[in-house]
Parts: sequence; structure tokens; C-alpha cells
Amino acid sequence: MHNVPYRHFLKDVLICSLGAYGGPEAHFGVFLDHLVSKKHYLSEEELVELLALTSILPGPTSTQTITAVGYRMGGPLLAFLTLLVWALPPVLVMTTLSFLYQFLKDHQISEDILRFIGPMAVGFIFLAAFRIGRKVLTDGLTIALFLFGALSTYFIRSPWIFPTVLLMGGAISILSGNEKNLFNRITIRAPYRYLVLFALFALGTLLLSLITHNLLVTLFEAFYRYGYLVFGGGQVVVPVMIAELVETKAYMTNEEFLTGYGLVQGLPGPMFSFSAYAGGMAARGEGAFIQVLASLLSGVGIFLPGTLLIFFIYPVWEELKQIQAVKVSLKGINAVAGGLITAAAILLLQKSGITGEHLTVVGLTIVVLATKKIPAPLVVLAVLVAGIVF
Repeated sequence: MHNVPYRHFLKDVLICSLGAYGGPEAHFGVFLDHLVSKKHYLSEEELVELLALTSILPGPTSTQTITAVGYRMGGPLLAFLTLLVWALPPVLVMTTLSFLYQFLKDHQISEDILRFIGPMAVGFIFLAAFRIGRKVLTDGLTIALFLFGALSTYFIRSPWIFPTVLLMGGAISILSGNEKNLFNRITIRAPYRYLVLFALFALGTLLLSLITHNLLVTLFEAFYRYGYLVFGGGQVVVPVMIAELVETKAYMTNEEFLTGYGLVQGLPGPMFSFSAYAGGMAARGEGAFIQVLASLLSGVGIFLPGTLLIFFIYPVWEELKQIQAVKVSLKGINAVAGGLITAAAILLLQKSGITGEHLTVVGLTIVVLATKKIPAPLVVLAVLVAGIVF
């Protein structure tokens, strides 16, 4: 740990949060520029190593990376404060946006002004699927796992299909490899209290949800589960959320889901802040106080498991790096995740309606984002203006 004044480090975290648009890869560039090049809190090699650690953990990769940097600089307390400074601003904005549809209705403003946001969000997801596919499809096995992930989650629309195929991808990757000494024994002196808390929240909230059927408990359990079942950035959690929140429990329509996902693209910080919007939308008939509470609980729920895992694993990272199976399984998990995102993009496009207007917006979004000439927030703003004008 380093003796850096908390206020100085947290100010730099806030600068990163306000400048971090896009997914984990884009956020990594911001961390590299500000935390490494300008402030020298850690070396480039150490940042890459932290990214490797968070990539093999479930949860939001960039959030866990910057939380781990906070842990490195000042232990658990600074790590927790780092998480708050990084994630709280976009969570509060998305909580506010969960009232958007009710605001439009109360002021008799047509929801048509939002009609291009959904197709734009599909464009974001298609581009994410392409970029992930380009990175993870390296041989016949990864292509097969990519297709397996896409086809199985396209045809089986149960929330539990997602963790099942991800775990199968990791297991197949291990079994098909020629690596030796995969489960080499290591000695670990870890802060197991965080792992116990992680398990207690997972099992406790699941049991409470089944017993009470309370909406707030159910939402917290669902988002906590998303937080420990998903590897990578916010794009990977989209298919899991759609299957449960839109299709199974009908908390919101496909269009409302896509509107929130589209709007979060215009905000800096972690894309998992979308959970606050989704949680608020699920509770919108329960009064403003319950809706705000549902938003905040959903936001806490999705970030909590990844944070507890970082608190458990970061202190013993040097020892864990020696377990070969952890690295090998990631190859299969990432390939399957790419398939999941591709299937989600196709399903969302179908549900939005395959019209000439929608396909044009999807295509233009992909082209504009791929050229990297126009930042994501300006794309979101342009689509909003187009909805008002046309």
C-alpha cells in the first residue's frame, strides 16, 4: 500500500469517471493515460496485470480494476471510496432517468421522440459483439463455442441458460487443452470473510426472495446474481437482463429497456449503472420513494459481488496467478460470451421491428462508432434530436 492522500487520489478517480465513455477497453485507455502516465500511481505492467485479474472474475471489469487500484493505494477503505466516486454519479443519473417515461406521460409529450434510441442501442450491441468476436475467435474451438453460446441462448430464453453455457465454455476450454499441472496446489492466506459475505448475500437474498416475494428483495437478488454471473463489461449482462426483466417477469417492454441502454451510452463511468434505470423501471408503479429505493438497491446489488471478490482476491493475487486452470478457462468463457451478445443483438433487432428506418439507424450507429470520429455521447444526443425533429 502507498501513503497517498485520499482526497488527491479520489479526485483523480472522479476525473477518470467523468472521462470514461464506452466499455472496459475504452476505460482502460483512460486509466492508462491518467493513473499511469500522468499520476504514476502504478506502472503500465501492473495495470495490465490488474486487468487480467479482473477479466477472470465475474463482475464489471473496469469497476473492479479501478477498485483494485484503490485497494493497492490505501487498502479496503480507499477501495470502497474509489468505488463510490467511480460509480455513484452515473447510478444517480440513471435513477433519475427511470422516471423519464412517467415524465413524458405526465406532460403529454409523445414517447415517439425516443423511438430512435432503441435501434441505436442495438447498433452499440452489434458493434460490441463484433469487437469481442474479433478478439476471442482465434481457432476452431473458440468459433464452435461462440456459435454454441449464440444458438443456445437464442433458442432457450431462460435466465439460467447464461451461467450454464458460460461455465460449460470454461470447462470445455480446460478439457480440450494440453496444459499440464492445471490445478497446481498453492498456499493462500486470504481474507475469507469477504468470500463468506459474498456467499451469504447470494444464498440469503435468493432464499428471502423465494420466501417473501418482496419486489425490493427480488430486484436486489436479481441484480446481485447478474453481478456474479457475468464476465466482462456491461454489454455481456444485456442478454441476461432481457431474458429475465423483459421476457420472463415483464417489468418493462423491450423498447423501454433499449431506451435505457441507449441513454447510458451517453454517460461516462461504468455501463453497469444501467441497472439503476432497470430497477427503477421495474418498481415504477410503487410510488416515487420505492422507485428510487429500487434503483439504488439494484445499483448496489450489481456492483457488490464484484467488489467483495476484489477484496478477497486482490491481497492474494500473486499466489492465485500460479493456478493455470484459471487462465485456460477464460478462453472458452470469453468465446461463449461473444456468442451471447450476438444472439442478444439479433433478438433485440427482431423485437424492435426490422423496418427500413430502424435498420438505417442501426447501420449509421455502427459506422459512426466504428470510425471513432464522433464520441458516444454526441451519437446519443444526435439520435434524440432526430427523434424530436422527425
